[in-house]
Amino acid sequence: MITVISLGGSIVAPDTVDEPFLQGLVSLIRTVLEEEPQRRFIVVVGGGGPARTWQQAYRTISGNEVSSEQADWIGIMATRLNAELIRGILGPWCTQAVVTDPTQGAFEGRVLVAAGWKPGFSSDYDAVLLAERFKADRVINLSNIEQVYTGDPRTNTEAKPIDTISWADFRALVGDVWVPGKHVPFDPIASRYAAQIHLSVICASGRNLENLHKILHGEPFIGTTIGPL
Repeated sequence: MITVISLGGSIVAPDTVDEPFLQGLVSLIRTVLEEEPQRRFIVVVGGGGPARTWQQAYRTISGNEVSSEQADWIGIMATRLNAELIRGILGPWCTQAVVTDPTQGAFEGRVLVAAGWKPGFSSDYDAVLLAERFKADRVINLSNIEQVYTGDPRTNTEAKPIDTISWADFRALVGDVWVPGKHVPFDPIASRYAAQIHLSVICASGRNLENLHKILHGEPFIGTTIGPL
């Protein structure tokens, strides 16, 4: 049984590394691995605060010479730094190098850690590709939001949380265009492909580890399920 987690960089390193969160997350993953010999994890890590900080510095200094591709590469490098940290913390549970091309290589151990691949989309898309390759039926997308809302709750007091939503309706909310550093519950490019391959995605708060435990064990949880309904 392979569980794919798209781990938002915003909870790994919102500004600097969130050590207590990572300690708790890795402890949960280790416990599940010890209790369930058939369980394997693929963890795809985002760039978070460092990616956005470096991208903003690039945009500010470059002015009118900004390249979206270069901004993406800066963000990709941040994902790879975060992924190396996760791989190191997992120790012997993760025996392979960090995956930077989700279309290549095997999955030999209990945990595979992956990072950004190339410009044009976020690490969410890499998670979808890995789920397809290794026949996982869903991606658990962990970020700093508890659920998908009908609008931005920070600016729209009428926005309501959504428990389940189709890909068509979700894509109407997030659009079809990827912008490096864009804040969306799930990458529009990843969403388009996940819809094509009939993959489900669960969006949930990454820091609520008790809730993650429930998701992993098929118990009622707080979050939004996107996909074929």
